[in-house]
Amino acid sequence: MKATGFISLWTLVSLPCGPLANPAEREDVVKHAIKLHRGKGAGITQRKQWVLESCRKLSGLLRQKNVVLNKLKNAIRAVEKDAGLSDEEKLFQVHTFEIFQKELNESENSVFQAIHGLQRALQGDYKDVVNMKESSRQRLEALREAAIKEEMEYVELLAAEKHQVEALKNMQHQNKSLSMLDEILEDVRKAADRLEEEIEEHAFDDNKSVRGVNFEAVLRVEEDEANSKRNASKREVEDDLGLSMLIDSQNNQYILTKPRDSTIPRADHHFIKDIVTIGMLSLPCGWLCTTIGLPTMFGYIICGVLLGPSGLNSIKSIVQVETLGEFGVFFTLFLVGLEFSPERLRKVWKISLQGPCYMTVLMIAFGLLWGHLLQIRPTQSVFISTCLSLSSTPLVSRFLAGSVRGDKEGDIDYSSVLLGMLVMQDVQLGLFIAVMPTLIQAGVSTYSSIFKEILRILILIGQILFSLAAVFLLCLVIKTYLIGPYYRKLHTESKGNKEILILGITAFTFLMLTITELLDVSMELGCFLAGALISSQGHMVTEEIMCCIEPIRDFLAIIFFASIGLHVFPTFVIYELTVLLFLTLSVVIMKFVLAVLVLSLILPKTSQYIKWIVSAGLAQVSEFSFVLGSRARRAGIISREVYLLILSVTTLSLLLAPALWRAAIMKCVPRPERRSST
Repeated sequence: MKATGFISLWTLVSLPCGPLANPAEREDVVKHAIKLHRGKGAGITQRKQWVLESCRKLSGLLRQKNVVLNKLKNAIRAVEKDAGLSDEEKLFQVHTFEIFQKELNESENSVFQAIHGLQRALQGDYKDVVNMKESSRQRLEALREAAIKEEMEYVELLAAEKHQVEALKNMQHQNKSLSMLDEILEDVRKAADRLEEEIEEHAFDDNKSVRGVNFEAVLRVEEDEANSKRNASKREVEDDLGLSMLIDSQNNQYILTKPRDSTIPRADHHFIKDIVTIGMLSLPCGWLCTTIGLPTMFGYIICGVLLGPSGLNSIKSIVQVETLGEFGVFFTLFLVGLEFSPERLRKVWKISLQGPCYMTVLMIAFGLLWGHLLQIRPTQSVFISTCLSLSSTPLVSRFLAGSVRGDKEGDIDYSSVLLGMLVMQDVQLGLFIAVMPTLIQAGVSTYSSIFKEILRILILIGQILFSLAAVFLLCLVIKTYLIGPYYRKLHTESKGNKEILILGITAFTFLMLTITELLDVSMELGCFLAGALISSQGHMVTEEIMCCIEPIRDFLAIIFFASIGLHVFPTFVIYELTVLLFLTLSVVIMKFVLAVLVLSLILPKTSQYIKWIVSAGLAQVSEFSFVLGSRARRAGIISREVYLLILSVTTLSLLLAPALWRAAIMKCVPRPERRSST
């Protein structure tokens, strides 16, 4: 009965007043609500008495709050006029009063926000799920804002408390003589405070009002320790160091990237454990694959499967592991370019340019045809076809590593054609990533805007072609005027010290990577071109740099292939094995046939025999389909089921690639060259 009267009263109170009404209006509203409630003819005396008492208490609290606010204003004026206080002490006391004022106002606003929430709930339809969802969203936003305000107030109180402690220390120091050591420490303390103020970035305050920034509730998870006492003793330290993990409502996990206090060194121990675990488990997995005749890269993928979400789930810093693995791709392509001299590039550049373009167009055409028959959206068909048309550059680079690839009697070297086509596919990858936003918009556009979308795609293609022309022009300038003096300087400075040579080559690679990225071309192309430019200095230079860079490449490649295994889900493959095998074989056969058809048209007659090896190298699906698939899934281009199918088909095609490559080598390559190629 009391609950019913309370709801009725607060509903009446909430009708005419809002959170911004002044206290006098709110008091009038309360009195008016009492009159309305009496007019309803409530028959129970106890109910009337309870309602009257509740309204009197609310009115009394509002009046008391106004009295306290007036006293606080008078106190602030008195502090500002007090000549006996220093400026810092005045600021501290005024700041303390202002914090208390804010606390009173926020508490009052919370009461009336709750009233309005109750009003919305009573006026809504309990059968309308959309209305209830909107009310829940509004309450959630209000709670987030309230939590942020409370957090800011708590931080201000901590700062005020710290200021108060420092003021007491200053008073104590003034009352007693300090030793020389105490004076030195006091100066150091003041300098440290100034340093913290200078380096501290107010990232929270600066970004909370930025467009696109949302308030969210997160969970803070402390490090699990077997020893609870040790965990309890570490908690205070971790609170200060910020080493806990944050989890949002979408189950995304976050770690610290930049601490508030940059003077204390920190380390992500989860990431360290992940790298150590991958390094230890990669040895037996790679050893096992070598024993049974498979490339070691599959052992590294198996290592990722065992440690990833589908296995032991022991990898916590998945994003960090994948990021480090990307450097394996960069150095792999650098070494590929180091073996791929500009002379070879000039010989096969037409084939390298035409082949991937024709294959991509044919794949998209077949994809649209099958999509029309299966009633799949055109945007989804184009995306899937483009994903499947790409081939794995790191995998083929492993196949070609150390193989004999000399030209014979003017014939075109199969490795030059294959690597040239793969590099062109990397350029297409950058182009497709640039076009993807337009593809997303095309999925929701009407037919009246198709012309605009086509025009936009053509403009993007023109921009990419212009960027490619700028990149190759820059490479020509670097090769002619810069790379020779640069390497000679590095070689002179690095005598007896290989660090300078390694850093110089790495810096040059990253410079080319940055340039191609700024020009909206793939970063992988920049790494390849860096290697090709350095290889122009001669065979001796190539051998020297390769000896220095190969160990770095090998370790980072292990991380890269292990990161691929993190996205392989054996249970899903087992459940849908028949369908996945059919799809994988269909994709591999289609890519092989299309590659043979295209190469038959563009290769010279004297080099037609290499089309089987090149087609075998292009028949698998690139691991970059993982990246494209994840972006497309977030953008709504493909569904979850299609995304898992792309991942599984990519993985199975990579597993089939060694067998297809060996079959092509056995058929087309002479016996001495075959040994080194396999």
